[in-house]
Amino acid sequence: MTEGTGLADGGTGSGDGGTGSAGPAEGLGGTGEAGREVRQVARVILLDPDDRVLLMHGHEPDDPGDTWWFTPGGGLEGDETRAQAALRELAEETGLTDVELGPVLWRRRCSFPFAGRRWDQDEWYYLARTRHTGPVPGPQALTELETRSLSGLRWWTSAELSAAHETVYPIRLAELLRTLLDEGPPSTPVVLAPEIV
Repeated sequence: MTEGTGLADGGTGSGDGGTGSAGPAEGLGGTGEAGREVRQVARVILLDPDDRVLLMHGHEPDDPGDTWWFTPGGGLEGDETRAQAALRELAEETGLTDVELGPVLWRRRCSFPFAGRRWDQDEWYYLARTRHTGPVPGPQALTELETRSLSGLRWWTSAELSAAHETVYPIRLAELLRTLLDEGPPSTPVVLAPEIV
């Protein structure tokens, strides 16, 4: 299975300092396996007033049957910070701009095939809150690849996420969300185990 991640923006800036590396990729200094550049990514765990999390539904561009759910977000552009990238990506992919961005919750390294190539990413997951309760406006500025690989978005309760039989990234999101709702944000970002698909 593959993982959709809002890949087509092409951003690879370093942002906010630090690499957020973990596990085998640690200390690579911006280079993944086989010398591939590690893409710097900001993701958003967006919660509504009912503590539902917003996820996007994606698929392999040439195989709409190969699907998964994932958090909004994408690569850094130019010299923007990760926080700036998180808010920009959220607005582009969901149309939501009335958002309060919180702390970084988790960091992870991942590597996966998508759209005919392998992607190595260093992802930071930000907590965000919105007072928005109605339908999500929807994508406002998708790239061509995103248009071919995104098929919707929806709010998920913690219980729905825990019971889901569909693929969701990061793979432990149901457990991570439950801990977040029960205990609040961690005092420092939690480094998740690398995910290699």
